[in-house]
Amino acid sequence: MKLDWTGLDQGLDNQPPISTAFSALSPQTWPFSLDWLPPTAYLVGGSVRDGLLGRHSDYLDLDFVLPEGVVETARMIARHYQAGFVLLDAERQIARVVFPQGTVDFAQQVGDSLEADLHRRDFTVNAIAYNPHTAEFIDPLHGCVDLQKRLIRMVSAENLQEDPLRLLRAYRQSAQLNFHLDPATAATIHQLAPLLQRIAAERIQSELNYLLSAPGGTVWLTRAWQNHLLQCWLPAATSQSFELLARIDQAVIWLQEVMPDFIAALLDRIRVPTRSGQSHSIDVIRSGCGTKTVLESSASGSARNWLMTAKFACLLPELPAAAEAQLRNLKYSRTEIQAVSTALKALPQLATAADRTQGYVSQSADAMPLNLSLREQYFLFQSVGAAFPALAVLAIAHGIALEAIAPLIQRFLTPDDPVAHPIPLLTGQDLMTALQLSAGPQIGQLLAAVQLARAEGEISTRTEAIEFARKLMTPA
Repeated sequence: MKLDWTGLDQGLDNQPPISTAFSALSPQTWPFSLDWLPPTAYLVGGSVRDGLLGRHSDYLDLDFVLPEGVVETARMIARHYQAGFVLLDAERQIARVVFPQGTVDFAQQVGDSLEADLHRRDFTVNAIAYNPHTAEFIDPLHGCVDLQKRLIRMVSAENLQEDPLRLLRAYRQSAQLNFHLDPATAATIHQLAPLLQRIAAERIQSELNYLLSAPGGTVWLTRAWQNHLLQCWLPAATSQSFELLARIDQAVIWLQEVMPDFIAALLDRIRVPTRSGQSHSIDVIRSGCGTKTVLESSASGSARNWLMTAKFACLLPELPAAAEAQLRNLKYSRTEIQAVSTALKALPQLATAADRTQGYVSQSADAMPLNLSLREQYFLFQSVGAAFPALAVLAIAHGIALEAIAPLIQRFLTPDDPVAHPIPLLTGQDLMTALQLSAGPQIGQLLAAVQLARAEGEISTRTEAIEFARKLMTPA
C-alpha cells in the first residue's frame, strides 16, 4: 500500500502534521548525499517509525533496503566520504558504513518485492518503508495505524519464531516507545517463550540492558517475566524481585527532588578498582533536564551505571557467588560482575546496622542514622568504593529509610571526607625516611593504621601521623 506524506502523518497522537526537517526521514540530516542512493532504495525499520513519531537522536541509525547493488552502493559511499566500511554478511548482501555521527546499513531486499520484504519483519510499526526520492511510504501491514494506536503488533507468529529474540524485543520496544502490546501478540509470545533458550546470551543481555535502563522498563520487564520469557536466564528472580525494582524506581523519583547530586552519582559510569589499583570504567550517556537527571541508553543499548547495577542485583541470588555465575552466563564483563557482587556483599552489613537501630521504614517514621562506628563506616567505604550509590539505593529498596542512610550518602558526596574518601597524610617514602625503615609489608600496615586513625579523628596532620606510626612501633 503506497501512501503520500500528507495522508500518513495526520492523526498521530492528534498532533499537527510532523515536520521531517530534523528527523531521519530528511536526507538533510544524513551524513551522505541522497544522490548516492539509487531510486529503488528505501529507508526501513526503526528510523522510519521514529521519524513518524517525531523522535530524534543525536546518533543516526539508518537501514536501507535495495533490490540490487547493495555492497557496491555501500562501498562507493564509504570510499567517497572516507567512512568505515564493514561487510556484515556476504551471502545475504548486508554491508555497513560507519560515520562519526551515525551508522548506515544496506541490505539486499528479501523476497521478490519490497512488500514481501516488509512481510518478513517483526512488528507492523517496523514494517513501513520510505522512499526519500519520491517521499512515498509503503505500508502494506498498516503500521501507521498501529503507530496512531501506540500499539506493538506482530507481523506473524512465524516471524517471531524465526528469530525468538523478537519475543523479548516486543517488551523492550513497548518500554522504549511507551506503547501497548497487542493482546494476540502477547499470547503468541507466551506460547513461544521457551524458544528464547536458544538465543545467544549476548543478544539477551542487550535487551535486558535496554529494559533495565529505560525510564518505563520495570513494568515491561515484569510483564516479560510474568510471560515466562526470563526464567531460563534469571532463574532466581521472583515476584519480590520485581517489587524491589519498582521500589528503586520510586526511590529515584524521590531522590531526584531531595538529593540531585546523589542521582548524578547513581547515573555515573561503573568504576571498580582493578588489581593494578587503577579504576576501570564503562561509559554511559547522561544528560541533564532541568534539575533532574534523565537516563539515556547508549547506541549499543546499554547504559552501564550504578542504577543499572542496583537493579540487576534485585534479579539475582542474594549469595554473591551464585549471582556472579548467572552474570557470567549472560556474558557480562568482569567489571560489571564485580560491581553487582560488591553491592550484594555489602548489603547485609547495612541491614544488620538497621536492625540495631530504628533504621527500617516499617519500624519507625523517624528513622535514626544507621548504628555504624566510624571504623565500620571506614571499612564499608573501603570495601564498596565507587559502588556505594548502587548499594545505597539497593538498601533503600530493601526498606532502609533514607534518613537512616543519608549521613553515609553525604559522606560519599563530600570529596574530602576522611571516612569515605581518605586522602593519605603520608607516603611510604615519608614513613621510611622519618622512621628509618626499610621497604616491606610493615610500611603498608602502618599506612593503613594511619588512615584508620585519621578516619576515627585521632590524627589530622602529617606530624601527628608520623608520631602515631612511631608509637605503633614502640613496644608497650
